[in-house]
Amino acid sequence: MGIHVIKMPDLGEGIAEVEVVAWRVQPGDSVVEDQVLADVMTDKATVEIPSPVHGTVVALGGALGQALAVGAELIRLEVEGAGNVVAGKAAAAPREAVMAEAPPPPPVQIKQQAAPAAVPVLAAAKAAAPAAPAHATRPAGEKPLAPPAVRQRAWDLGIDLQFVFGSGAAGRITHADLDAYVARGGKPAAGVVAERYAELSGEQAVPIIGLRRKIAEKMQDAKRRIPHFTYVEEIDVTEIEALRQQLNTRWGAERGRLTLLPLLMRAIVLAVRSFPQVNARFDDDAGIVTRFEPVHIGIATQTDPGLMVPVVRHAEARDPWSSALEVARLAEAARNGKALREELSGSTITITSLGALGGIVTTPVINSPEVAIVGVNRMVERPVIRDGAIVARKMMNLSCSFDHRVVDGMYAAQFVQAIRGYLESPATLFVE
Repeated sequence: MGIHVIKMPDLGEGIAEVEVVAWRVQPGDSVVEDQVLADVMTDKATVEIPSPVHGTVVALGGALGQALAVGAELIRLEVEGAGNVVAGKAAAAPREAVMAEAPPPPPVQIKQQAAPAAVPVLAAAKAAAPAAPAHATRPAGEKPLAPPAVRQRAWDLGIDLQFVFGSGAAGRITHADLDAYVARGGKPAAGVVAERYAELSGEQAVPIIGLRRKIAEKMQDAKRRIPHFTYVEEIDVTEIEALRQQLNTRWGAERGRLTLLPLLMRAIVLAVRSFPQVNARFDDDAGIVTRFEPVHIGIATQTDPGLMVPVVRHAEARDPWSSALEVARLAEAARNGKALREELSGSTITITSLGALGGIVTTPVINSPEVAIVGVNRMVERPVIRDGAIVARKMMNLSCSFDHRVVDGMYAAQFVQAIRGYLESPATLFVE
Protein backbone atom coordinates (compact mmCIF):
# COMPACT_ATOMS: atom_id res chain seq x y z
CA MET A 1 0.00 0.00 0.00
CA GLY A 2 1.14 3.55 -0.68
CA ILE A 3 0.10 7.15 -0.12
CA HIS A 4 -1.26 9.32 -2.94
CA VAL A 5 -1.47 13.05 -2.23
CA ILE A 6 -3.92 15.05 -4.32
CA LYS A 7 -2.91 18.69 -4.60
CA MET A 8 -5.08 21.70 -5.32
CA PRO A 9 -5.08 22.01 -9.13
CA ASP A 10 -4.57 25.21 -11.09
CA LEU A 11 -8.07 26.37 -12.09
CA GLY A 12 -6.78 29.02 -14.48
CA GLU A 13 -7.71 32.72 -14.78
CA GLY A 14 -4.85 33.67 -12.45
CA ILE A 15 -6.48 32.04 -9.41
CA ALA A 16 -3.90 31.70 -6.62
CA GLU A 17 -6.06 30.23 -3.86
CA VAL A 18 -9.51 28.81 -3.27
CA GLU A 19 -11.80 28.30 -0.29
CA VAL A 20 -12.95 24.84 0.79
CA VAL A 21 -16.75 25.01 1.05
CA ALA A 22 -17.68 21.31 1.27
CA TRP A 23 -15.98 17.97 1.85
CA ARG A 24 -17.74 15.17 -0.03
CA VAL A 25 -15.73 12.46 1.77
CA GLN A 26 -14.34 11.89 5.26
CA PRO A 27 -11.34 9.92 6.60
CA GLY A 28 -11.99 6.19 6.27
CA ASP A 29 -14.20 6.53 3.16
CA SER A 30 -13.36 4.52 0.05
CA VAL A 31 -13.29 6.53 -3.17
CA VAL A 32 -13.12 5.63 -6.84
CA GLU A 33 -11.63 7.43 -9.80
CA ASP A 34 -13.58 10.56 -10.85
CA GLN A 35 -15.56 10.62 -7.58
CA VAL A 36 -15.99 14.19 -6.31
CA LEU A 37 -13.89 14.75 -3.20
CA ALA A 38 -14.51 18.40 -2.37
CA ASP A 39 -16.17 21.61 -3.50
CA VAL A 40 -13.96 24.70 -3.60
CA MET A 41 -14.93 28.27 -4.38
CA THR A 42 -13.06 30.78 -6.49
CA ASP A 43 -13.99 34.44 -6.85
CA LYS A 44 -16.57 33.49 -9.49
CA ALA A 45 -17.88 29.96 -9.02
CA THR A 46 -17.88 26.72 -7.08
CA VAL A 47 -15.72 23.96 -8.59
CA GLU A 48 -15.87 20.22 -7.91
CA ILE A 49 -12.51 18.46 -7.41
CA PRO A 50 -12.56 14.78 -8.52
CA SER A 51 -10.23 11.97 -7.50
CA PRO A 52 -7.74 10.79 -10.14
CA VAL A 53 -7.32 7.38 -8.43
CA HIS A 54 -9.04 4.70 -6.35
CA GLY A 55 -8.19 4.63 -2.65
CA THR A 56 -9.17 5.21 0.96
CA VAL A 57 -9.22 8.68 2.52
CA VAL A 58 -6.50 9.11 5.12
CA ALA A 59 -6.79 12.82 5.90
CA LEU A 60 -8.31 16.06 4.61
CA GLY A 61 -6.39 19.19 3.77
CA GLY A 62 -8.17 21.55 6.15
CA ALA A 63 -11.42 22.69 7.70
CA LEU A 64 -14.42 24.18 5.92
CA GLY A 65 -13.82 27.82 5.06
CA GLN A 66 -10.05 27.42 4.96
CA ALA A 67 -8.17 28.95 2.04
CA LEU A 68 -5.85 26.61 0.11
CA ALA A 69 -3.22 27.81 -2.31
CA VAL A 70 -2.86 26.24 -5.74
CA GLY A 71 -0.48 23.30 -5.28
CA ALA A 72 -1.31 22.80 -1.60
CA GLU A 73 -2.28 19.34 -0.37
CA LEU A 74 -6.01 18.90 -0.72
CA ILE A 75 -6.50 15.31 0.39
CA ARG A 76 -4.41 12.23 1.18
CA LEU A 77 -5.38 8.73 0.05
CA GLU A 78 -4.10 5.25 0.77
CA VAL A 79 -3.83 3.41 -2.54
CA GLU A 80 -2.69 0.10 -3.99
CA GLY A 81 0.92 0.24 -5.12
CA ALA A 82 3.59 2.81 -4.36
CA GLY A 83 1.47 5.98 -4.55
CA ASN A 84 3.11 9.32 -5.33
CA VAL A 85 4.76 10.08 -1.96
CA VAL A 86 8.29 8.94 -1.16
CA ALA A 87 8.11 6.42 1.67
CA GLY A 88 10.82 8.15 3.68
CA LYS A 89 9.03 11.49 3.59
CA ALA A 90 5.72 9.88 4.46
CA ALA A 91 7.25 8.17 7.49
CA ALA A 92 9.15 11.26 8.61
CA ALA A 93 6.04 13.39 9.00
CA PRO A 94 3.06 11.95 10.89
CA ARG A 95 -0.23 12.34 9.04
CA GLU A 96 -1.74 14.26 11.90
CA ALA A 97 1.01 16.87 11.62
CA VAL A 98 0.60 17.26 7.89
CA MET A 99 -3.15 17.45 7.45
CA ALA A 100 -6.09 18.24 9.72
CA GLU A 101 -9.32 16.32 9.74
CA ALA A 102 -12.27 18.66 9.17
CA PRO A 103 -14.76 18.18 12.02
CA PRO A 104 -18.41 17.76 11.13
CA PRO A 105 -20.28 21.10 11.26
CA PRO A 106 -22.42 21.56 14.38
CA PRO A 107 -26.17 21.36 13.84
CA VAL A 108 -28.09 24.62 13.64
CA GLN A 109 -30.63 24.74 16.47
CA ILE A 110 -33.95 26.28 15.53
CA LYS A 111 -36.56 27.32 18.02
CA GLN A 112 -39.76 25.35 17.46
CA GLN A 113 -43.29 26.27 18.45
CA ALA A 114 -45.35 23.34 17.20
CA ALA A 115 -45.39 19.83 18.60
CA PRO A 116 -42.72 17.51 17.19
CA ALA A 117 -43.63 15.39 14.22
CA ALA A 118 -43.63 11.61 14.40
CA VAL A 119 -40.29 9.93 13.68
CA PRO A 120 -40.36 8.80 10.02
CA VAL A 121 -39.64 5.17 9.19
CA LEU A 122 -38.53 4.42 5.64
CA ALA A 123 -40.22 1.59 3.79
CA ALA A 124 -36.83 0.17 2.84
CA ALA A 125 -35.87 -0.12 6.50
CA LYS A 126 -39.12 -1.92 7.27
CA ALA A 127 -38.58 -4.38 4.46
CA ALA A 128 -35.01 -5.38 5.27
CA ALA A 129 -33.23 -3.95 8.30
CA PRO A 130 -29.53 -4.86 8.54
CA ALA A 131 -28.69 -7.40 11.20
CA ALA A 132 -27.10 -5.42 14.02
CA PRO A 133 -27.20 -5.15 17.80
CA ALA A 134 -30.28 -3.46 19.24
CA HIS A 135 -27.96 -0.90 20.82
CA ALA A 136 -24.34 -0.18 19.96
CA THR A 137 -21.85 -0.54 22.77
CA ARG A 138 -18.73 1.62 22.67
CA PRO A 139 -15.90 2.10 25.14
CA ALA A 140 -16.29 5.10 27.43
CA GLY A 141 -15.14 8.29 25.70
CA GLU A 142 -15.20 6.82 22.17
CA LYS A 143 -17.14 9.06 19.79
CA PRO A 144 -19.34 7.51 17.09
CA LEU A 145 -18.10 8.07 13.52
CA ALA A 146 -20.63 9.53 11.06
CA PRO A 147 -20.55 11.97 8.12
CA PRO A 148 -22.10 15.43 8.60
CA ALA A 149 -25.33 14.56 6.74
CA VAL A 150 -25.95 11.56 9.01
CA ARG A 151 -25.20 13.65 12.12
CA GLN A 152 -27.65 16.32 10.99
CA ARG A 153 -30.38 13.77 10.27
CA ALA A 154 -29.82 12.06 13.62
CA TRP A 155 -30.12 15.39 15.36
CA ASP A 156 -33.36 16.13 13.48
CA LEU A 157 -34.74 12.75 14.61
CA GLY A 158 -33.59 13.24 18.19
CA ILE A 159 -31.34 10.16 18.08
CA ASP A 160 -28.12 9.86 20.09
CA LEU A 161 -25.54 8.30 17.76
CA GLN A 162 -23.79 6.78 20.76
CA PHE A 163 -26.42 4.02 20.70
CA VAL A 164 -26.49 3.41 16.91
CA PHE A 165 -24.52 0.52 15.40
CA GLY A 166 -22.26 1.55 12.50
CA SER A 167 -21.95 -0.83 9.55
CA GLY A 168 -19.65 1.34 7.44
CA ALA A 169 -15.88 1.40 7.18
CA ALA A 170 -14.21 1.68 10.59
CA GLY A 171 -17.65 1.51 12.21
CA ARG A 172 -18.99 4.65 10.52
CA ILE A 173 -22.73 5.16 10.89
CA THR A 174 -24.72 5.41 7.65
CA HIS A 175 -28.25 6.52 6.79
CA ALA A 176 -29.20 2.83 6.53
CA ASP A 177 -27.99 2.33 10.11
CA LEU A 178 -30.30 5.14 11.28
CA ASP A 179 -33.20 3.57 9.40
CA ALA A 180 -32.46 0.19 10.96
CA TYR A 181 -32.24 1.72 14.44
CA VAL A 182 -35.67 3.33 14.02
CA ALA A 183 -37.14 0.13 12.53
CA ARG A 184 -35.98 -1.83 15.59
CA GLY A 185 -37.88 0.54 17.84
CA GLY A 186 -35.08 2.91 18.65
CA LYS A 187 -36.34 6.10 20.24
CA PRO A 188 -34.97 9.60 20.77
CA ALA A 189 -32.56 9.95 23.66
CA ALA A 190 -34.20 10.63 27.00
CA GLY A 191 -35.26 14.23 27.34
CA VAL A 192 -34.12 15.19 23.80
CA VAL A 193 -37.58 15.98 22.41
CA ALA A 194 -38.74 17.80 25.52
CA GLU A 195 -35.53 19.81 25.66
CA ARG A 196 -35.50 20.62 21.95
CA TYR A 197 -39.02 22.00 21.87
CA ALA A 198 -38.69 23.90 25.12
CA GLU A 199 -37.68 27.55 25.18
CA LEU A 200 -34.10 27.72 23.89
CA SER A 201 -31.44 30.02 25.23
CA GLY A 202 -28.29 28.63 23.60
CA GLU A 203 -25.98 30.38 21.16
CA GLN A 204 -24.06 29.12 18.17
CA ALA A 205 -21.28 30.71 16.17
CA VAL A 206 -21.88 30.03 12.46
CA PRO A 207 -18.82 30.61 10.25
CA ILE A 208 -19.40 32.72 7.14
CA ILE A 209 -17.81 30.67 4.37
CA GLY A 210 -18.17 29.94 0.68
CA LEU A 211 -20.72 31.91 -1.30
CA ARG A 212 -22.02 33.58 1.86
CA ARG A 213 -18.56 35.06 2.44
CA LYS A 214 -18.25 36.21 -1.17
CA ILE A 215 -21.63 37.93 -0.95
CA ALA A 216 -20.66 39.63 2.31
CA GLU A 217 -17.37 40.87 0.87
CA LYS A 218 -18.97 42.12 -2.34
CA MET A 219 -21.82 43.93 -0.55
CA GLN A 220 -19.45 45.51 1.95
CA ASP A 221 -17.14 46.68 -0.83
CA ALA A 222 -20.05 48.09 -2.84
CA LYS A 223 -21.49 50.04 0.10
CA ARG A 224 -18.07 51.30 1.18
CA ARG A 225 -16.90 52.47 -2.23
CA ILE A 226 -20.10 53.52 -4.00
CA PRO A 227 -22.14 56.56 -2.92
CA HIS A 228 -25.61 55.12 -3.49
CA PHE A 229 -28.77 57.07 -4.03
CA THR A 230 -32.17 55.48 -4.64
CA TYR A 231 -34.97 56.88 -6.78
CA VAL A 232 -38.49 55.43 -6.37
CA GLU A 233 -41.29 55.85 -8.89
CA GLU A 234 -44.86 54.57 -8.96
CA ILE A 235 -45.94 52.88 -12.19
CA ASP A 236 -49.40 51.97 -13.43
CA VAL A 237 -48.95 48.45 -14.82
CA THR A 238 -52.62 47.80 -15.59
CA GLU A 239 -52.18 47.98 -19.36
CA ILE A 240 -49.00 45.95 -19.57
CA GLU A 241 -50.53 43.27 -17.31
CA ALA A 242 -53.51 43.09 -19.69
CA LEU A 243 -51.13 42.79 -22.65
CA ARG A 244 -49.13 40.09 -20.88
CA GLN A 245 -52.26 38.03 -20.25
CA GLN A 246 -53.32 38.42 -23.90
CA LEU A 247 -49.88 37.30 -25.12
CA ASN A 248 -50.00 34.27 -22.82
CA THR A 249 -53.47 33.35 -24.03
CA ARG A 250 -52.42 33.64 -27.67
CA TRP A 251 -48.83 32.35 -27.57
CA GLY A 252 -48.30 30.70 -24.17
CA ALA A 253 -48.67 27.12 -25.38
CA GLU A 254 -46.22 27.61 -28.26
CA ARG A 255 -43.66 30.09 -26.92
CA GLY A 256 -43.98 29.79 -23.16
CA ARG A 257 -45.71 32.00 -20.63
CA LEU A 258 -44.46 35.51 -19.91
CA THR A 259 -44.04 37.21 -16.56
CA LEU A 260 -43.57 40.94 -16.19
CA LEU A 261 -39.77 40.51 -16.01
CA PRO A 262 -38.99 40.04 -19.74
CA LEU A 263 -41.22 43.03 -20.57
CA LEU A 264 -39.32 45.12 -18.02
CA MET A 265 -36.07 43.93 -19.61
CA ARG A 266 -37.35 45.17 -22.96
CA ALA A 267 -38.19 48.55 -21.42
CA ILE A 268 -34.67 48.83 -19.98
CA VAL A 269 -33.11 47.96 -23.34
CA LEU A 270 -35.04 50.79 -25.00
CA ALA A 271 -34.42 53.29 -22.18
CA VAL A 272 -30.62 52.88 -22.13
CA ARG A 273 -30.46 53.94 -25.78
CA SER A 274 -31.29 57.44 -24.58
CA PHE A 275 -29.41 57.14 -21.28
CA PRO A 276 -26.21 55.18 -22.00
CA GLN A 277 -24.55 56.33 -18.76
CA VAL A 278 -26.55 53.79 -16.75
CA ASN A 279 -25.53 50.82 -18.93
CA ALA A 280 -21.94 51.06 -17.81
CA ARG A 281 -19.21 49.94 -15.42
CA PHE A 282 -16.99 52.23 -13.38
CA ASP A 283 -13.36 51.30 -12.72
CA ASP A 284 -12.79 53.72 -9.83
CA ASP A 285 -9.15 52.68 -9.46
CA ALA A 286 -8.40 53.75 -13.04
CA GLY A 287 -11.01 56.53 -13.04
CA ILE A 288 -12.67 55.20 -16.21
CA VAL A 289 -16.36 54.70 -16.97
CA THR A 290 -16.98 52.20 -19.77
CA ARG A 291 -20.33 52.49 -21.53
CA PHE A 292 -21.67 49.49 -23.43
CA GLU A 293 -23.79 49.28 -26.56
CA PRO A 294 -24.91 45.68 -25.84
CA VAL A 295 -27.17 45.29 -22.81
CA HIS A 296 -26.14 42.38 -20.59
CA ILE A 297 -28.77 42.25 -17.83
CA GLY A 298 -27.93 40.57 -14.53
CA ILE A 299 -30.88 38.88 -12.83
CA ALA A 300 -30.45 38.69 -9.04
CA THR A 301 -31.44 35.11 -8.16
CA GLN A 302 -31.89 33.63 -4.69
CA THR A 303 -30.36 30.17 -4.26
CA ASP A 304 -29.90 27.96 -1.20
CA PRO A 305 -26.24 28.97 -0.74
CA GLY A 306 -27.03 32.67 -1.29
CA LEU A 307 -27.63 35.37 -3.88
CA MET A 308 -26.26 34.87 -7.40
CA VAL A 309 -26.52 37.12 -10.46
CA PRO A 310 -26.64 35.12 -13.71
CA VAL A 311 -26.44 37.27 -16.84
CA VAL A 312 -28.80 37.43 -19.83
CA ARG A 313 -26.43 38.47 -22.58
CA HIS A 314 -27.45 40.71 -25.47
CA ALA A 315 -30.91 41.45 -24.16
CA GLU A 316 -31.16 44.04 -26.93
CA ALA A 317 -31.27 41.22 -29.51
CA ARG A 318 -33.99 39.19 -27.74
CA ASP A 319 -37.76 39.29 -27.89
CA PRO A 320 -39.70 38.83 -24.60
CA TRP A 321 -40.05 35.05 -25.09
CA SER A 322 -36.34 34.58 -25.72
CA SER A 323 -35.56 36.65 -22.62
CA ALA A 324 -38.04 34.64 -20.53
CA LEU A 325 -36.55 31.32 -21.61
CA GLU A 326 -33.01 32.50 -20.90
CA VAL A 327 -33.96 33.83 -17.46
CA ALA A 328 -35.59 30.49 -16.59
CA ARG A 329 -32.59 28.51 -17.85
CA LEU A 330 -30.06 30.61 -15.95
CA ALA A 331 -32.11 30.64 -12.74
CA GLU A 332 -32.38 26.85 -12.78
CA ALA A 333 -28.66 26.47 -13.44
CA ALA A 334 -27.82 28.84 -10.59
CA ARG A 335 -30.13 27.10 -8.11
CA ASN A 336 -28.73 23.69 -9.07
CA GLY A 337 -25.14 24.89 -8.81
CA LYS A 338 -24.57 24.30 -12.54
CA ALA A 339 -24.13 27.89 -13.74
CA LEU A 340 -20.87 28.42 -15.62
CA ARG A 341 -18.41 31.12 -14.63
CA GLU A 342 -19.09 33.14 -17.76
CA GLU A 343 -22.83 33.01 -16.99
CA LEU A 344 -22.24 34.70 -13.62
CA SER A 345 -20.17 37.66 -14.80
CA GLY A 346 -20.15 40.45 -17.37
CA SER A 347 -23.47 42.18 -16.62
CA THR A 348 -23.82 45.88 -17.43
CA ILE A 349 -27.00 46.58 -15.42
CA THR A 350 -28.94 44.42 -12.95
CA ILE A 351 -32.57 43.76 -12.05
CA THR A 352 -33.50 42.64 -8.54
CA SER A 353 -36.96 41.58 -7.43
CA LEU A 354 -38.53 39.86 -4.44
CA GLY A 355 -41.73 39.11 -6.35
CA ALA A 356 -44.79 39.05 -4.11
CA LEU A 357 -42.52 39.88 -1.13
CA GLY A 358 -41.19 42.99 -2.88
CA GLY A 359 -42.62 45.43 -0.37
CA ILE A 360 -43.45 49.05 -1.11
CA VAL A 361 -39.93 50.48 -1.35
CA THR A 362 -36.46 48.93 -1.31
CA THR A 363 -32.93 50.36 -1.48
CA PRO A 364 -31.04 47.84 -3.64
CA VAL A 365 -27.25 47.61 -3.45
CA ILE A 366 -25.49 48.18 -6.78
CA ASN A 367 -23.81 45.14 -8.33
CA SER A 368 -20.33 46.66 -8.52
CA PRO A 369 -18.69 47.67 -10.84
CA GLU A 370 -22.01 48.53 -12.49
CA VAL A 371 -23.53 51.96 -11.85
CA ALA A 372 -27.25 51.17 -11.71
CA ILE A 373 -29.67 48.54 -10.44
CA VAL A 374 -33.44 48.34 -11.06
CA GLY A 375 -35.48 47.06 -8.11
CA VAL A 376 -38.99 45.69 -8.63
CA ASN A 377 -41.51 46.03 -5.80
CA ARG A 378 -44.80 44.28 -5.18
CA MET A 379 -47.69 44.78 -7.60
CA VAL A 380 -50.98 45.69 -5.89
CA GLU A 381 -54.44 46.76 -7.02
CA ARG A 382 -55.58 49.98 -5.37
CA PRO A 383 -57.90 52.94 -6.00
CA VAL A 384 -56.49 55.67 -8.26
CA ILE A 385 -58.05 58.91 -9.47
CA ARG A 386 -58.22 59.06 -13.26
CA ASP A 387 -60.12 61.78 -15.10
CA GLY A 388 -61.77 62.79 -11.85
CA ALA A 389 -63.08 59.29 -11.08
CA ILE A 390 -61.83 56.72 -8.59
CA VAL A 391 -60.92 53.51 -10.43
CA ALA A 392 -59.08 50.31 -9.53
CA ARG A 393 -55.63 50.11 -11.11
CA LYS A 394 -52.68 47.75 -10.76
CA MET A 395 -49.77 49.74 -9.37
CA MET A 396 -46.12 48.88 -8.77
CA ASN A 397 -43.07 50.80 -7.58
CA LEU A 398 -39.62 50.68 -9.09
CA SER A 399 -36.82 51.34 -6.59
CA CYS A 400 -33.63 52.03 -8.54
CA SER A 401 -30.19 52.75 -7.08
CA PHE A 402 -27.41 54.62 -8.86
CA ASP A 403 -23.73 55.43 -8.39
CA HIS A 404 -23.77 59.16 -7.67
CA ARG A 405 -20.16 59.55 -8.79
CA VAL A 406 -21.11 59.02 -12.43
CA VAL A 407 -24.93 59.29 -12.56
CA ASP A 408 -26.58 62.58 -11.63
CA GLY A 409 -29.95 62.64 -9.90
CA MET A 410 -31.85 64.24 -12.77
CA TYR A 411 -30.33 61.82 -15.26
CA ALA A 412 -31.36 58.86 -13.09
CA ALA A 413 -34.90 60.23 -12.72
CA GLN A 414 -35.22 60.69 -16.48
CA PHE A 415 -34.04 57.12 -17.04
CA VAL A 416 -36.67 55.72 -14.65
CA GLN A 417 -39.36 57.94 -16.21
CA ALA A 418 -38.42 56.51 -19.62
CA ILE A 419 -38.95 52.98 -18.28
CA ARG A 420 -42.26 54.12 -16.80
CA GLY A 421 -43.37 55.49 -20.17
CA TYR A 422 -42.70 52.19 -21.93
CA LEU A 423 -44.48 50.12 -19.27
CA GLU A 424 -47.54 52.38 -19.08
CA SER A 425 -47.84 52.47 -22.89
CA PRO A 426 -46.80 48.90 -23.68
CA ALA A 427 -47.36 49.19 -27.46
CA THR A 428 -44.21 51.34 -27.56
CA LEU A 429 -42.15 48.34 -26.43
CA PHE A 430 -42.52 46.89 -29.90
CA VAL A 431 -41.94 50.07 -31.91
CA GLU A 432 -38.36 50.69 -33.03
